Amino acid sequence: MKIALVSPYDYACPGGVNTHISGLACQFAKMGHQVRILAPCSNRKALTRDQDIIPVGKTIPFPSNGSIARVTLSGWLMPKVKKVLEEERFDIIHLHEPFCPMLPWIVLRLSNSINVGTFHAYYERSRGYWVGRPFLNQFLDRLDGKIAVSEPALRCITRYFPGHYRLIPHGIDLENFAAETSPMEQFCDGKLNILFVSRLEKRKGLGYLLQAYEQVKREYPYLRLIVVGPDGGLRRSYEKRIKERKLPDVVFAGYVSSADLPRYYHTADIFCAPAVGKESFGIILLEAMATGKPIIASNIGGYARVVTHGVEGLLVPPKDEQALAQALFRLVDDQGLRQQMGAKGRIKTEEHSWQSIAQRTLDYYTELSGGEVKS
Repeated sequence: MKIALVSPYDYACPGGVNTHISGLACQFAKMGHQVRILAPCSNRKALTRDQDIIPVGKTIPFPSNGSIARVTLSGWLMPKVKKVLEEERFDIIHLHEPFCPMLPWIVLRLSNSINVGTFHAYYERSRGYWVGRPFLNQFLDRLDGKIAVSEPALRCITRYFPGHYRLIPHGIDLENFAAETSPMEQFCDGKLNILFVSRLEKRKGLGYLLQAYEQVKREYPYLRLIVVGPDGGLRRSYEKRIKERKLPDVVFAGYVSSADLPRYYHTADIFCAPAVGKESFGIILLEAMATGKPIIASNIGGYARVVTHGVEGLLVPPKDEQALAQALFRLVDDQGLRQQMGAKGRIKTEEHSWQSIAQRTLDYYTELSGGEVKS
């Protein structure tokens, strides 16, 4: 089968949607299918060489759901997209966030293939969807199949665009994260490591974790907090707060490569995800669980679908540093509970392997094509 995976987001920048696309592309290729990725790109040198990527359009920052998305808004994409589609003649064109400008709109307008759209985002309310429904319905009508990555994402999209959606969640590279690998040596000094992995944005909740960590650190001086993730504009503010509070053993590792990221998870004793909302899923939770780490996470829709409270980890109310501190106290105090939760989390991630998720996606492609799918 010849498959196009389309991202509206800058493929040179890491993010949940692009990680999902990359995981599907790798697994589809292993299964013998031809896959090409269409996406805007700000830095071609940053693109991986083991995937067939067609860069389409320059990018600009665009505020979206409490974060900054880098998309292309160029109106000059149509000739290149038209040429690619005519030359490639894809069997399936799978667009991720098909309502996001501008590339998915152009692809849908020109496509003569079977079109599939995956909706990733969760909004409590979306003014853009509400106001844009008359315009966006033309693209909805061009989709032969629709996927939501989680129940929160499904509730969000069907509130504005009712219809049938297949539920197929995110996957995880189990071979990469579950495999035994060496931890980061500089953090193997006897201290207990708490790990945070996310872009440094307000909605990711690091500020609440810092307040909780300060409380727990007073009683357990052997703790360390490791913060992994690119700066979303708040790193300087966080570092200033840490300096003013004289809070020791907080390490900002910044952006780390995909090769090093599993090593950080394997270095951790506890993984913490205190996001305040707007999360449709929890890829970072799966990554931590695959490495056998117990979770402390906010009790929000996207996370509660991944972690069961008291089983793979502890869920606490969002924006509640006291509850977060109590959860940290509980796991810091109980090594046996940490090991028990980590073991259960590792088992749970097996159903989210990219092999499983890719097969479910291919089965949906086959269904949409009436069973006539080329291998």
